[in-house]
Amino acid sequence: MSAEIRWGVVGPGRIAEKVVEDFAVVDGARAVAVASRSEQRAQDFAARHGIERAYGSYVEVLADPEVDVLYVATPHAQHAAIALAALRAGKALLVEKSFTATAAGAAEVVALARSTGIFVMEAMWTRFQPAVVTMQELIADGAIGEVRSVQADLGVQREFVPDDRLFALELGGGALLDLGVYVVSFAQMVLGTPDTVVATGSRFPTGVDAEAALLLGYADGRSATLLTSLRNALPGQARVHGTEGWIDVLPRFHHPQTIVLHRAGRDPETITRPQAGAGYAHELAEVTTCLQQGLAESATMPLADTLAVQEVLQSAADQLGVPLTDADVDLSHTDGG
Repeated sequence: MSAEIRWGVVGPGRIAEKVVEDFAVVDGARAVAVASRSEQRAQDFAARHGIERAYGSYVEVLADPEVDVLYVATPHAQHAAIALAALRAGKALLVEKSFTATAAGAAEVVALARSTGIFVMEAMWTRFQPAVVTMQELIADGAIGEVRSVQADLGVQREFVPDDRLFALELGGGALLDLGVYVVSFAQMVLGTPDTVVATGSRFPTGVDAEAALLLGYADGRSATLLTSLRNALPGQARVHGTEGWIDVLPRFHHPQTIVLHRAGRDPETITRPQAGAGYAHELAEVTTCLQQGLAESATMPLADTLAVQEVLQSAADQLGVPLTDADVDLSHTDGG
């Protein structure tokens, strides 16, 4: 692996537009290629962001010997197929959340990553935000005693447009995979993997979930109460309760700047930790450093945690009657334009 880690972008959509801008504040990392199934779209993206090479198919970027790692930002249902092909091509991966559409797809990707020793990480930027890192340090130091429960919510109001990605079942639409992954990952980060999952909610006419409430249970009585929605806006706040206080993670908790520590018998302490760039720089830096050090996965966002989160999302979707599927992807497709 070269000292400079060379990145390729797969899927130049809305999130990728934001993420690539943060390469400007990440040492040792550079975006050198972008791939779309529309050559024109790839060229336009490359021109906007000063990227050297634009490909009109995914197979071309997989074959590029000057790309060390791929950032996959296609719709959720396409992640598994692209990730598997990339691993077979020897490419390291940062896969946008949710990691895959199904728990089975995630397990297949992780199994191949582990058998080949190739680095893979889910792009859960929340775990790398400085304010969240500080919160984790406070918890580890016993600032709020033993953690017993987590509350978190994340929701937006979106007009129902059947052919939009968010509402298309075949693309992995719905609140759970788009926003629910944040509340579940946050709870799993703090409490570990739950023993039980209970979900209730509603669906849009296309079959994707519109909203969901999840109760995660643990054998020792700990719990997490989580809300997510595409039907209505939610505050976007998280709270971690301990036996000697609690920590509020102020909106929006999935990329916060401020937390408030409430120790029993003391005045609240407000702690602010700004992000670098737009906040995506921290996960890009993590992958870059891990690759430079020859690691196969991140200690902050390990593959075991990704699998646990996908299992919770799968269980919730099953309970809501949402049939999640990982899509087949024609990696060589191009529209020529």
